[in-house]
Amino acid sequence: MDLSNCVTVVPIIIICYAIGYLCKVVEKVPDKCIPVIVAIAGGVIAVPAMTVMPDFPATDVITAISVGIMSGLTSTGVNQIGKQMTK
Repeated sequence: MDLSNCVTVVPIIIICYAIGYLCKVVEKVPDKCIPVIVAIAGGVIAVPAMTVMPDFPATDVITAISVGIMSGLTSTGVNQIGKQMTK
């Protein structure tokens, strides 16, 4: 995966970040479950994204799910970087 393909996963990261934020707002969802939720959401979102986006960095379903899971976990990392920078 070269650097130009990284741009195609940014929408998945943004969607997963929004899902994580909504989970944070809902008080019934424990904080420790949010990374798992966004990882699963990223994996689910990546499969149709593979067929819609021509430059998606995966050509098969398993790789697409892996890219989606990593994108979901990246959204958690982006959130944590933002929190640590403000401390």
